[in-house]
Amino acid sequence: MSTIQPASRRPRSVLFAPAGRADLIAKLPRSQPDAVVIDLEDAVPATPEAKAEARPTAREGSERLCREHPELAVFVRVNSVHSPFFEDDLAALHPTLTGVVVPKLETAVDAEMARDALRERGLTLPILAGLETGAGVWNARSILQLDCVPWAYFGAEDYVTDLGGVRTPGNLEVLYARSQVALAARLTGTHALDIVVTALNDEPRFREDAAQGRSLGYGGKLCIHPAQVTLSNEIFGVSEAQLTRARALLAAAEDAARAGHGAFSFEGQMVDEPMLAAARAVLTAHHSQAPTPEEL
Repeated sequence: MSTIQPASRRPRSVLFAPAGRADLIAKLPRSQPDAVVIDLEDAVPATPEAKAEARPTAREGSERLCREHPELAVFVRVNSVHSPFFEDDLAALHPTLTGVVVPKLETAVDAEMARDALRERGLTLPILAGLETGAGVWNARSILQLDCVPWAYFGAEDYVTDLGGVRTPGNLEVLYARSQVALAARLTGTHALDIVVTALNDEPRFREDAAQGRSLGYGGKLCIHPAQVTLSNEIFGVSEAQLTRARALLAAAEDAARAGHGAFSFEGQMVDEPMLAAARAVLTAHHSQAPTPEEL
């Protein structure tokens, strides 16, 4: 079993590295991401020879990360269940992983196929579901309601390609799908991870994009460069100012309740239940940012 309890892991940042690059895999913890993904799919050429060469590196590198960094959530991304590489990719997996990333899931049956294939190899690893096609977005809720899927990400690049659209800096073309995945995740209790920003050295672009995802309800972001990790942790994390304000608001609510007041003002605003719920969510998110001793 994994040394990290998967249901409790709600990563703010998920950093990717190519499965065939042992040097980059070893460096993954340096930027202090909450989770890492060793990628056998897009980061490895789609040839039998390249995939076969990368699998042992992926397994060895992920085993070392799990052993040396028990605080880190470690995943391996395999190829799609309908890919000719999927079955052989399973050899790169091991029971100490936090989970396995399965891309381009389009139906609940796809997810069940992946789950069953893992079980046939004696692995009970949970699945981080990639929803990155029109069908995957359309069927998001039925996929994410499966017990084996505690996390999901929306893949904008593949989604737009599938639809025959065009990517733009403003993300208007993915707003519907991005929102649908976030909503499905909320309804099923799944932790949703936001889209990749392909501009590697553009901090304002990353901040703007991540803020969009945060406003839609995403809890973290996929990162393809170490410099993006700190930004993602900041934007999807809880700041001291947010924490202080949430605690003060909830304390004021308790004082008002003791005084018999159903309504009260706080910092010039009339407080209602949604504001209190948001404050409680801040405290919950704060507690989930750091692993408890039982998780290490």
